[in-house]
Amino acid sequence: MVDQMRTYTINKGMMESWQKLFETGIKPAHEALGIPVVAHWVNADHNQFIWVRRFADGIDVPAKEDEFRNSPGFKSLGDQPSSHIARMDVQNLEKGSV
Repeated sequence: MVDQMRTYTINKGMMESWQKLFETGIKPAHEALGIPVVAHWVNADHNQFIWVRRFADGIDVPAKEDEFRNSPGFKSLGDQPSSHIARMDVQNLEKGSV
């Protein structure tokens, strides 16, 4: 299992509309493809939206990301996601064995 932590710096003044877009479009589009969103937070001091999505296996990540980008759910959002995001950082995390 691989969790992917995504930290987005949201453009100034757009956090409220981003959260609505996330809840009504981005999250459902992920979950329709079997990519669960396991948590999300707002770091208001830095205008960041931090969220975690889960993949069954690290090998699945590139294929599932392509499937998401080509899905009707994501395509229906147009340029809305990118128009909200000033910066994006993505980290793949696996549970340690210790």
